[in-house]
Amino acid sequence: MEIRTLGNEFKVSAVGLGCMGFSHAYGVPSKKDEAIRSIQAAYEMGYTLFDTAEVYGTQDDPHDNERLVGEALKPYREQVQIISKFGIHFDLDDGKVNHGLIPDARPDMIRWSVEGSLQRLQTDRIDLYFQHRIDPDIAPEEVAGVMSELMREGKILHWGISEANEDYLRRANAVCPVTAVENRYSMMARRYEALFPLLEELDIGLVAFSPMANGLLTGAYGKDAKFDSKLDYRSAMPQFKVEAMDQNKELFDLIKGMAEEKQATMGQISLAWMLCKKSYIVPIPGSRQVERIRENGGAADVKLTAEEVSSIEAKLNVIPMSEVFGGSEIAK
Repeated sequence: MEIRTLGNEFKVSAVGLGCMGFSHAYGVPSKKDEAIRSIQAAYEMGYTLFDTAEVYGTQDDPHDNERLVGEALKPYREQVQIISKFGIHFDLDDGKVNHGLIPDARPDMIRWSVEGSLQRLQTDRIDLYFQHRIDPDIAPEEVAGVMSELMREGKILHWGISEANEDYLRRANAVCPVTAVENRYSMMARRYEALFPLLEELDIGLVAFSPMANGLLTGAYGKDAKFDSKLDYRSAMPQFKVEAMDQNKELFDLIKGMAEEKQATMGQISLAWMLCKKSYIVPIPGSRQVERIRENGGAADVKLTAEEVSSIEAKLNVIPMSEVFGGSEIAK
């Protein structure tokens, strides 16, 4: 697979694998052996970037996903890059399927988190360590200072901020250079394009999560789609409501038409659009199915011209779309 550079030196596969869904947020977790086979199959296909976090887990094991990723990638550790994250825990008493997020970026908690993640991942360093959400009670300079210390100690190689904003990013980067931001980005969620000039100014990459609007843009879901109301975040996402399928018809038609023209799938077009838009964007779609993982990786081979990207965006600016899930609420 094509290799891209995040920041000024962090080289990764053009498409990464979001591993959260094996353990968390997308229904009943995968069986361990099946998940390990899927992750290892992704590596064999050319994926080198794998995304997890300390909070992607189950009720029985809140840290299940890191353990899973660590075990699956242990044979290939020197050939892959692992992303993990710190700085939140879930509000488990809020009664929601997608629980609210409670940020905590106190320096002692960051150090506690990194040690736990290193142990679960069975590694001596995390390649890219993200602040999972901004903590309004902790200054970015303080968080960046801890990241600088962890880099000197060799426990992390690069760091970044998830759901970053311009002020926080500038202030943090001034203390310890940021390699990437990990923000929600898709054809349906484009508000972070306002950050692109700053990313280019500071030479910071974008790891795009939910790049297919939580799977909607694959075209695989219709009005009859059903999701577990206790374990699957999609059960509460507005883009999967029955009426949303009609509201998004023009969007589906746009993607399907381009897919037919390029002899690609709808999912591949939704990824190729951002891959061909900016060289510093690396999407991390998640899937449990080996064939879908192969399909997503193949998006790096689908080439859109600058004119085609511009044409798609001109249409995205005007066609109607449903509301799209924007993330779990920040709770205190």
